[in-house]
Amino acid sequence: MKNRFAFSTIMLWVGLAFIYIPMVILVIYSFNASRLVTVWGGWSIHWYVGLLDNTQLMNAVKRSLQIAVYTACAAVALGTLAAFVMTRIKRFRGRTLFSGLVTAPLVMPEVITGLSLLLLFVAMAQLIGWPAERGVMTIWIAHTTFCTAYVAIVVSGRLGELDQSIEEAAMDLGAPPWKTFLLITVPMIAPSIAAGWLLSFTLSLDDLVLASFVSGPGATTLPMEVFSAVRLGVKPEINAIASVILLAVALFTLLAWFLVRSADKRSRMPPPEDDKHITWQAAINSRKHS
Repeated sequence: MKNRFAFSTIMLWVGLAFIYIPMVILVIYSFNASRLVTVWGGWSIHWYVGLLDNTQLMNAVKRSLQIAVYTACAAVALGTLAAFVMTRIKRFRGRTLFSGLVTAPLVMPEVITGLSLLLLFVAMAQLIGWPAERGVMTIWIAHTTFCTAYVAIVVSGRLGELDQSIEEAAMDLGAPPWKTFLLITVPMIAPSIAAGWLLSFTLSLDDLVLASFVSGPGATTLPMEVFSAVRLGVKPEINAIASVILLAVALFTLLAWFLVRSADKRSRMPPPEDDKHITWQAAINSRKHS
């Protein structure tokens, strides 16, 4: 038993080292004074200062962040509604087809998805004149289509674990369905919504294949810019911008983890024993026993 535990611990640290050591090396070489990435020329912040003068790269970063935020918000809205339908409405005509269409992007190759969306946008432009040109809007639609499936899976897992008697008790006390959803259901699934938002933001920021198909002139994202630059050799500015993104993602993830943890702790705290709580608890107990 002890040897098995030691082997598992060693393999865990080997896996973590395999993932994070290249990132540490990238950060170190972002401070390299030499223009040659493979030759160490001393410590310098020259390439970080030079990022401000690299208009093309900075515009790609702003564009990618903008698309990622829009995608995460839209995917959370659509994915949460789709998850609610799949978990709360057990029977309706076309339920199997609906669930299959929602989760299809999970298993669909991105090349196929990107090509089909490209053909769709071209056909729409010929029929109705929209979109007149491919750009930020088409990338946002493509990323939302792709990320909604992930949000739906994450949120539906959380919805399946909830005790529906709490929602039913709220409606027994006179709350309309939309108010029950906003004030009861949404706070209980808030951690999964936050996880879906972060996952969608990361997937959108990292996407290269879909953006390559549905982007147009003047709508180059950061992964496309980095991929184009790396084909000619890794530049020091690429290491610098990658290090900045690593720092920003780490801080953002830490903040999100802290907020989700605080919300989870608050949700586990017993509510105050007042008259409203007694009435609420009585409604829940009666719903469970009925």
